[in-house]
Amino acid sequence: MTKAIPTVKRYMTASPHTIGLAQSLAHAHKVMREHRIRHLPVLDGGALVGVISERDLHLIETLRDVDPEKVAVEEAMTPVVYTISPDARLDEVSREMAEHKYGSAIVIEHGKVVGVFTTTDGMRALAELLEARPRS
Repeated sequence: MTKAIPTVKRYMTASPHTIGLAQSLAHAHKVMREHRIRHLPVLDGGALVGVISERDLHLIETLRDVDPEKVAVEEAMTPVVYTISPDARLDEVSREMAEHKYGSAIVIEHGKVVGVFTTTDGMRALAELLEARPRS
């Protein structure tokens, strides 16, 4: 009997924090610090338009003459986002993230952001699945 491969729904961060396109980099940093997260889906009128990571923020903020209070998230975000369904198979998503070195996948259902699946979530899934294996 073969076990069903789990989906990302089991391991994703549901109802993730998001940020608006016009919000400042300083606000994005504040949200990430307060909630101890490294990725924020970027929305414009409720629609996903990008993702901003802690790494994106640090890169932009190292540039001369960048004021995090005045620069919008839109200037630092990644507009091309790896999106998946909550029912996406964990093995397929993990393989895609590793191949392309994605730090996160944004989980979309019926056109709305319902979750974020990060490399940290993937490692938590790996640990749980390895612990559940029969010992040889």
